[in-house]
Amino acid sequence: MKYARIIGWGKYLPEKILSNQDLERIVDTSDEWIYSRTGIRERRIATPDETVTTMSVAASRAALAIAGLDGDELDLIIVATSSPDYLLPAAASMIQHELGAEHAAAFDLRAGCAGFVYGLAVGTQFIATGMYHHVLVIGAEIISKFLDWQDRDTCVLFGDGAGAVVLQASEEPTGLLACCLGSSGADYDALFVPGGGSKYPFCQEVLDRGWHHIKMNGRRLYRFAVTTLPQVALEVLAMAGLAPHDITLLIPHQANARIVQSVCERLEIPEERVFINIHKYGNTSAASIPIALCEAVEEGRLNPGDHVLLLGFGAGLTWAAAVVRWGVPELSISRLFSWNFIRECVPVSEATVTARRATALLTVLTHCLWQLFPGGRERSL
Repeated sequence: MKYARIIGWGKYLPEKILSNQDLERIVDTSDEWIYSRTGIRERRIATPDETVTTMSVAASRAALAIAGLDGDELDLIIVATSSPDYLLPAAASMIQHELGAEHAAAFDLRAGCAGFVYGLAVGTQFIATGMYHHVLVIGAEIISKFLDWQDRDTCVLFGDGAGAVVLQASEEPTGLLACCLGSSGADYDALFVPGGGSKYPFCQEVLDRGWHHIKMNGRRLYRFAVTTLPQVALEVLAMAGLAPHDITLLIPHQANARIVQSVCERLEIPEERVFINIHKYGNTSAASIPIALCEAVEEGRLNPGDHVLLLGFGAGLTWAAAVVRWGVPELSISRLFSWNFIRECVPVSEATVTARRATALLTVLTHCLWQLFPGGRERSL
């Protein structure tokens, strides 16, 4: 069986920032109310010219650059989104065209905020069977265009963005080691958009009733998350032959800081082993886990051999848990000195290289040297 190594990662976030103070001027709320209940300080909002396709293409190009691949080397593109540019066609087809991935199959996947982990599981299966060698998995959302900006229960929560990873077939046990996916369809109306589909096609009545906006029952979602996520986390860890203390980093769906805290307490995972960026971006739905994964790598929080636990839940209601063994791309001399490799390890947009990034770079270089001179590894040990 082939494994699906993650060899590239990238993210895109709109430049426009909407802070809690900005929201105070348009809806009956306050920074203290929002932050104490959600952990959110600000979120990114797409401009009228930005779409799921444009954001996905930007994130994908960054991931492909790190992977050292061109678009025409992709075999499959999977886009997890609940907010595509159009009902028809799939965003994945337009992304395929923009990336020049003329040989790749492409489709959208709808599983709410758990969609990226679903996509990771699907992409891994295509590689494990030997059908494909390179798979691009994207999580992208523009939720801001579906919000009622007078409903403080929803408009304060969501933001826009995109994240992507490139999977490559590998003989080594790396990438997705185990996953647990599920759905509770009886609770579909805890988070949904009533109008715009085939049941209530877009019309004046849909507009008058506000059915084109997201409707959410926060209490039902909270209860669902804090009871379901710890259970499925333990289940997927058992499938991987691991326990909570074996996890280097937990990357949860960034929906609510209190939910994350409750889940971590039940799993007995300390705060320093949890990645949180909800304060900067809010809930970006299917994009939240890949964006957080990219930032964790950029901050030097992941090293080869580390085990990462991904946890997501969302509309459906769906849930997804996955254990990923982090690895680095199989490096050659040419890649070691390539511009993409340097860009991967030291992002050129940042003026200062932090100590964590320096440590991450040293780790990757050491791994590469071990590959080039296998005998040196035994001597160093």
